[in-house]
Amino acid sequence: MTVSNRAARTALIALAVVVSAASVFPVLWMVTSSFKTRDTVTDGRLIPSDVTFQNFVYVFTEVPFARYMWNSFFISAVITVAALLFHSMAAYALARLRFPGREAIFLSIFSTLLISAPVVLIPLFLVARQLGLLDSYAGLIIPAIFNAFGIFLLRQFYLGFPRELEEAAIVDGCGHWRVYWNIVLPMSRPILSALAVFFFLANWNAFVWPLVATSNEDLTVVQLGIASFQSQYGSNWNYILAAATVAALPMLALFFAFQRQIVESIKTSGLK
Repeated sequence: MTVSNRAARTALIALAVVVSAASVFPVLWMVTSSFKTRDTVTDGRLIPSDVTFQNFVYVFTEVPFARYMWNSFFISAVITVAALLFHSMAAYALARLRFPGREAIFLSIFSTLLISAPVVLIPLFLVARQLGLLDSYAGLIIPAIFNAFGIFLLRQFYLGFPRELEEAAIVDGCGHWRVYWNIVLPMSRPILSALAVFFFLANWNAFVWPLVATSNEDLTVVQLGIASFQSQYGSNWNYILAAATVAALPMLALFFAFQRQIVESIKTSGLK
């Protein structure tokens, strides 16, 4: 390795360290601050914060935060499972089956990526109200299932599949459904795992649509719960940070559990 290559490699490593530190610092600050009490002033003296677990006790006792987390988990899990099933079927049909209008359908689906969420928020609300989906789990789940990015990514993934595997299965008497269920899905685990993390994370952090579609406190999701903390306890940041830490822990655990699948789905086509 030449001197210039070593210098470039050292510079890249230093840049990666700086970027990583800048990314991790807010998370570390949030976690450490969630265990501290608020600074107080008594008789003109500043009393520094102390380490305590009471912030987390307060979060789970004063408000139904466990209910908020269950709502977010249930909604995100159902959306993720349904989206992966329907998206994989649609992507396989668009990648392998030949039927009139296939390219036009794919172009229409892909074009929805150019439309931002605020543009369709009011029409989506009107449709959901007309169908009686407001203030219900169905209203939070059904509109969030469709995702053009998932269909596009899976279609591109299936286009790289060797056709010989499918042709051999068809020769053995398998239909398209059995080929999809017994061959395509098992070989799609890396990219499905990555998409599962992306979908679950996106719906766990959903804020605008749950805010618009629900007014029932029993359907409050975790992000709305944290927002309510900010309005009620704006000066007590220790409670807000404790709630944010609890909400972030499942996402961090999910990422560390599936980080290998995420990297493999991006690095390779999923075939060995």
